[in-house]
Amino acid sequence: MSSRSIRQASVLRRSSLALALAMGMGLTGTVYAQATTGSLFGQAEPGETVQITSATGTTRTTTVGENGRYTFNNLPLGSYKVTLMKGGAAVDSRDNVELRVNAGTEVSFTAPASAASASTLEGVTVVGNALPPIDVSSVDSRTVITQTQLKQLPLGRSAEAIALLAPGVTPGATGTGLQSPTGQALVSFAGSSVNENAYYVNGMNTTDPINGYGGIVLPYGAIDQQEILTGGYGAQYGRSAGGVINVVGRRGTNEFHFGGQLLFTPKWAKADPRNIRYVKGSPEEGELYQRRQDNKDWEAIASAYAGGPLIKDKLFAFVAVEGARREGQTVGSVATTRVTDYRYDDPKMYGKIDWNINDNNLLELTGASYKDNYSGSIYGYDNDTATRGAYRNPATEINTKQTMWLAKYTSYITDNLTLTAQYGRQKTQFYTNPASTDPNLIGIITPENQNPAANGGVAGGIGNAQNLIQVDDPRHESKGSNYRVDLNWILGSHTLAFGIDNQSTQDNDDGQSMYGNAGYAWEYGTVAEGQTIAGGQVTPPVGSPYYAAQYRQITAASVRVKQRAQYVEDKWQVNDNVLLSIGLRNDQFTNYNGSGQAYITQTKPQWAPRLGASWDVYGDSTFKVYANAGRYYLALPAAPAIRGASGSYYTRVYYSYTGVDPATGYPTGLTPLNTVRGPGAEISANNEYGQSPDPKIVTAKGVSAEYQDEFIAGFDKTLGTDWTYGAKLTYRKLGNAIDDFCDTGRVRDAFTAAGYDTDTQNWDAVGCYLFNPGRANTFQVGNAAGGYDSIKVSNKELGFPHLKRHYYAAELHLTRQKGDGNWWGTVSYTYSKLYGNSEGQVDTDAGTRSDPSVTQAWDNAPLMVYSNGKLANDHTHAFKAYGAYQITPEWMVAGNIAIVSGAPRNCYGGFGPDQEDAGYGVESYHWCNGLPSPPGSGSRLPMTHTVSLSSEYRPAFADHKLAFSVEVFNLLNEQQKTQQFPYYGVSDAPNPRYRSAYAYQTPRSVRFGVTYDF
Repeated sequence: MSSRSIRQASVLRRSSLALALAMGMGLTGTVYAQATTGSLFGQAEPGETVQITSATGTTRTTTVGENGRYTFNNLPLGSYKVTLMKGGAAVDSRDNVELRVNAGTEVSFTAPASAASASTLEGVTVVGNALPPIDVSSVDSRTVITQTQLKQLPLGRSAEAIALLAPGVTPGATGTGLQSPTGQALVSFAGSSVNENAYYVNGMNTTDPINGYGGIVLPYGAIDQQEILTGGYGAQYGRSAGGVINVVGRRGTNEFHFGGQLLFTPKWAKADPRNIRYVKGSPEEGELYQRRQDNKDWEAIASAYAGGPLIKDKLFAFVAVEGARREGQTVGSVATTRVTDYRYDDPKMYGKIDWNINDNNLLELTGASYKDNYSGSIYGYDNDTATRGAYRNPATEINTKQTMWLAKYTSYITDNLTLTAQYGRQKTQFYTNPASTDPNLIGIITPENQNPAANGGVAGGIGNAQNLIQVDDPRHESKGSNYRVDLNWILGSHTLAFGIDNQSTQDNDDGQSMYGNAGYAWEYGTVAEGQTIAGGQVTPPVGSPYYAAQYRQITAASVRVKQRAQYVEDKWQVNDNVLLSIGLRNDQFTNYNGSGQAYITQTKPQWAPRLGASWDVYGDSTFKVYANAGRYYLALPAAPAIRGASGSYYTRVYYSYTGVDPATGYPTGLTPLNTVRGPGAEISANNEYGQSPDPKIVTAKGVSAEYQDEFIAGFDKTLGTDWTYGAKLTYRKLGNAIDDFCDTGRVRDAFTAAGYDTDTQNWDAVGCYLFNPGRANTFQVGNAAGGYDSIKVSNKELGFPHLKRHYYAAELHLTRQKGDGNWWGTVSYTYSKLYGNSEGQVDTDAGTRSDPSVTQAWDNAPLMVYSNGKLANDHTHAFKAYGAYQITPEWMVAGNIAIVSGAPRNCYGGFGPDQEDAGYGVESYHWCNGLPSPPGSGSRLPMTHTVSLSSEYRPAFADHKLAFSVEVFNLLNEQQKTQQFPYYGVSDAPNPRYRSAYAYQTPRSVRFGVTYDF
């Protein structure tokens, strides 16, 4: 068959249209990442006219170019009719063309047609469902999950749960408390850290500005499509070194729709969670750490939606609401002797108005809100008999509220020139109402580190009823504004894009203080005999490895971040088969401390080139080979300024002790330990005594922004009319990062070696520097003349290895479109390797010690000895499968399977063969029992096998609008350990919790539902 015949045969298949294309799973899409639009393109005779009409009544026309191609860019998602016009008459059309977010949908008219055939057009219009799902107009990597799929698949009702369907996306660590402001678990994209992702709603960046943890949550029924972008996106977008979760909300059309849903997960339909016990080899082997088997709850969800025309063809509205309630109990660790009855109330709202001012000018308004309210009551608990005791006090009430609004204007100035402009704001309010516990009762931290001889050998140590250690400022809130302007210009075979992308965020009244009248908590620790505490600032007790400390913390600041970007991009259709995407982005970041002073200024050009290519091998959209390369910059979030660049107070007063009060857990028989500041003096490991760091000193001079380089190559190919398969290779390299460095003694030594009089310099003005780890940095310090001295210190002098994070992956995927059949599905397998010495901005394996970009990892050189290895987000094998089968018009079943390798196990202990405390405690270094312990050098956590199934019955007597469903999550009730306690300590007094579970897989549960859609 000639190439011309192949192309014409393909066009006949494509002319059946794109309804199935909207069901695309695991394939690639166009470069318009994080937007809310799609595009239509195709071929026809030069000079002919193509007209499109949307489900909202707007009509646009264009003239086919001399090259025989036409394009409609930046189209709102929805259903379209595409018509070929000749001599003012319709000669051919394709109806019900459904657009997929950011994808190009090809509708070509290459068969000869005449005006004379227009009279029979209505009888031959084709409604399509067998379009090849390969988008040859794109170079990036994405998965799009549609509203229809969301209704069918057994999934958690969060953007992250949906994102886990995509190849290369894995769950983040959960046991150390890293989550979104409203409690969603986080995910890792292609080896990046969990806070390097960007979250969008209807084109607006809603990423948490404080830590980068998650984004705003929509009612599940408000989601039209969710795009999971795993790499390769164009210069129009940035601020993500991981991936992108782009949620597109539903909109009203000329047809009125409404519906509702009730979901219920009863307590009896949940399997018992596993208890946490001390593992083999622990000094308390087999003893109970936390009784979890009765930690169950019930959950009810009610939702409704409605959408339609306010004025036909002109004004449309869509609204969705959802309310969720969850009630249950959780038993604390054995040391706390308490059980908490809790309740969550989580209402969500979404609304959208679309105004077709005319066919060429559109206005969209979006609003959404989500509240996460937690309350509870605390009772005593007897772990031996598993019975609750008397009421103690209410739990701390926590109310988090997120809101956002967005206005977007689109003007189709000419057939080839489109302008879009948008402005939006978001706000998150954090309100904490501390429980009315006894303010005279002092909280206990790490009771498991108590001397067994002093506490009577109580497993897990002795705690007390105090459930508050620190309290948050109740005025705490974050704010953000986002505006961007984009101009899209089709010039012959070039589609040019220009624009600006600006964002400003604030973190106001962010701070913590110690709860209670004492102003401190008791913290227990251990140290090997003959070693020191806090890097030599404290002399340990004689004859015992055990000590106690009065721990104090005060932070308070309002900080902000300003991000600006400009870009230019050219999508060049070189010939019929080859598309090049060439872009350049320039990012600028400025971070301000609590005094409104800039402590990081990165306004010089930070060029991020993007280059991609797509080869339509046969010219018929059935076989695409693609590749791309790009650099992606990421700003420092707001959180580091709270502790790293603003005044903070973190101190301890150290004691030896001879006993532990059996009623309160307080140490008794106290003797102050000697310190460099005198016996019983307050010691801050990072020189945080409340002073406000000088913004010119706290950051290394000329510090560069974090960036990552990425390279992708792959192919997609159709197999028959309903199948698509493909493969992809990915390589990512972290090129730069920002973290804090706290060994000011090394900097002082460098100044001394250079001949400076360090006795006249103000070394108390900074406790830690923000710097670029793994490379040379220039540090400053104030001098006696009121100016600044500076010196460049090489990485070798700092004592660090070079920064390293490498990710390699090979991906295979196979997809079956529903087509004319009764089932659809996707299968993917990803083999990956992630190694280096930096997870990124956070350290999830040691999450209790991490804030973004002020992790403990690079604070001093000993922390990074033997630091190179398998990183926390390394999951070698990941097999995923999901899909649905329509057994009859009334019955449907669906499933979701994920088989994923466990994360590497780690061990942190004292430094070196002698297990020393080199400044950060004896649970901080890549040494274990006196031996080197690089990350992941031990075994892995177990592979997890998660199988979830659902069934739905839509009776014919209700016209299939009423549905009854049952969903079973984790059908096999597998409860493997997903994260473990990595802190070993020293062999003289090992931490008994070492290798015990932080988190397990969620037990099996069953959810029942009733749905009505009209």
